[in-house]
Amino acid sequence: MVYISTRGNYPPVSSSEAISIGMVPQGGLFVPESVPELKRSLLESSVSYQELASGVLSGFLSDFTTEEIDYCVKNAYNNDTFDDSRIAPMVQLGNNTSILELWHGPTAAFKDMALQIMPYLLQVSKEKNHNSAHTVILVATSGDTGKAALEGFKDCKDISIIVFYPEGGVSEIQQLQMSTTDGSNTYVLAVKGNFDDCQSGVKRIFSDLNLRKELASKNFEFSSANSINWGRLCPQIVYYVHSYATLLNQKVIHPGEQVNFCVPTGNFGNILAGYYAKRMGLPINKLICASNQNNVLADFFATGTYDANREFFKTNSPSMDILISSNLERFLFEITGHDSAKINEWYDALSKTGRFTVDTQTKQAMDSLIIAGWIDEKQVLETIKHYFSETSYLLDTHTAVGAALCRKLPPLSGHMVITSTASPYKFSCDVLAGITNESYSDEFECIRRISSLSNTPQHRAVANLRERKVIHSDIITIEEMKESVRKIIDSIRQ
Repeated sequence: MVYISTRGNYPPVSSSEAISIGMVPQGGLFVPESVPELKRSLLESSVSYQELASGVLSGFLSDFTTEEIDYCVKNAYNNDTFDDSRIAPMVQLGNNTSILELWHGPTAAFKDMALQIMPYLLQVSKEKNHNSAHTVILVATSGDTGKAALEGFKDCKDISIIVFYPEGGVSEIQQLQMSTTDGSNTYVLAVKGNFDDCQSGVKRIFSDLNLRKELASKNFEFSSANSINWGRLCPQIVYYVHSYATLLNQKVIHPGEQVNFCVPTGNFGNILAGYYAKRMGLPINKLICASNQNNVLADFFATGTYDANREFFKTNSPSMDILISSNLERFLFEITGHDSAKINEWYDALSKTGRFTVDTQTKQAMDSLIIAGWIDEKQVLETIKHYFSETSYLLDTHTAVGAALCRKLPPLSGHMVITSTASPYKFSCDVLAGITNESYSDEFECIRRISSLSNTPQHRAVANLRERKVIHSDIITIEEMKESVRKIIDSIRQ
C-alpha cells in the first residue's frame, strides 16, 4: 500500500516514509491510496487488544513486517503503560449506551492510545529507510497531545520533541503536566495566542522548504506527533474495532449489528479514525461529531460552509477549543473520491479568506455519514451532574459534550458508544462544579474531593503533580516560533 497527498503535490510514499515525513512538505496530508478490508476474525471475543492492534495496523502498514508491528504493539500496550489490562475498557450507561474509556494511559487522555505506540512506529520507520538524521518532532497542542507526545518520545534516541501550547489556553493540570516533563530531549514553549495560532505556526515551519534544506545540511529533519501524521492517526482506528468486539463479547449486540459512535472532537482526528474503521467494514451506522461553543464543525456539517472567521471561546472543554480542524482535509479528500483539485481550491480559499463552501454532492456525502451538533458550557456541567446523580459515573468536561449531544438527538438505530476522551481528574474544578453547582479554583483540592465523593482513586497522571519541579517555563510570540526551533536545534547540535 502506498500513501498519497491530499493535494496531489507529492509522489506516493510507503507507510514508513509517510510516518517519517509526517506532513507533506508542500502542504497537504498523507492518506492511504486504498483502505484494507477488516478481517472478521479480529472481532472474535478471544482476541486481545494487542492482537487486534497488530491485525488492524498490518493492513495499513504494509511495508512493516509482522515482527516489527508486534514489537511496536508489545512495547506500547502493556501493564506498565496502561492501568487497565483491557487497555480501553467499556462501561455500560444504560441499555443502549456505552462509554469507551480511552484515558487509562500515562497522561490520562485518549492521546495516549496512539502516542504510546507512535515513537516505536517512527523508530522502525527510520531504520527501514536507513535514515540517520536527527528527527525533531514539532507538536501544537490544545492541552492533551503535548503531554502524551512528550511522555511517548522522551529520551528516544536520535529524536527530540518541541511542544507549543497556547499560554493561558490549557488547564493548570495540563500546563503542569507539560512543564514538569523531564527527559534529555524535551522542549516546551508557551505561545501568546490560541491553539490555532500554534497549529498554523507549526504548519508554516513544516512548509518552509528553505528551513528544511538548512536543517538537512546539518542532518536534521522535521516530523510531527499531531494527528496530521498518519502514524498518530492510524492506531486510533484500533479502538473502534476493539469496542465493537467488546460489545459482541458482552452480548450487547449481535454480529453484524450496526452501532453509532459519538465523538467529542476539535481537530477531527478522533472521529476520522472512526470513519476509516467504517470504511474497513466495521458496522457503523452514524458518526456523531460533538463540538463545544467553538462550533465551526457543527456549522460546517449543517451548512456545507466552513467559516473560521468567528469569535474564539475559551471553554471548560479546552482541548476542543479549535477553529481550524486539520483532519477535515483528509475526510473531504476521501468522500470526494480523492479529488485533489477540490481540496486545493477549498484550502486555498480557507488560507486566503478563512472560509470555503463544498459542492452539493460532497454535502450529501457528509450528511450520509455524520451527524453534528454542539453543546454550551452550562449543558456540559448539567450533563456531568446528571450522570453522576443517576449512575455514579464521572464524566470529564469533553466526554460530557458528547454525552449531552446524545441526550439531545432523536433516537438512532443501534447501540450508542460515547468515546470518553479524558479522565475526570484532568479537569477537576469543572467536574466538581458540575456535581455540586459551586465554583472552584484549586484543581488539586478538587481532585481530592472528587476522589472522596466518587470513591475512586486519583489517576496517576495527576497524583502529586503540584510537587513536581517545573522544568519548562519559556513564553514566546507566534512570530518567534521558527527562530525558537532554530535555537533549540543549535543547542542539540552542541
